[in-house]
Amino acid sequence: MNNLTDSVAQIALAIVGVAILAIIISKKSNTAAVVQALASGFSNSLGVAISPVTGADIKYDVSYPSSGFGGY
Repeated sequence: MNNLTDSVAQIALAIVGVAILAIIISKKSNTAAVVQALASGFSNSLGVAISPVTGADIKYDVSYPSSGFGGY
């Protein structure tokens, strides 16, 4: 089972690597929008992770550009 998870992780890492390379190389890519989307997703995930501790009511922010950290 451990070999299976290692294989899946390697495949996922390869896909992410190819995507990053395509974003950097392509003349048509909108790198700023991609970075904003990644940051917004990370921010939302972080807000959800800390909400049980802080008691904050999380409102997901998927707009572009993001209006704040974690949407709260």
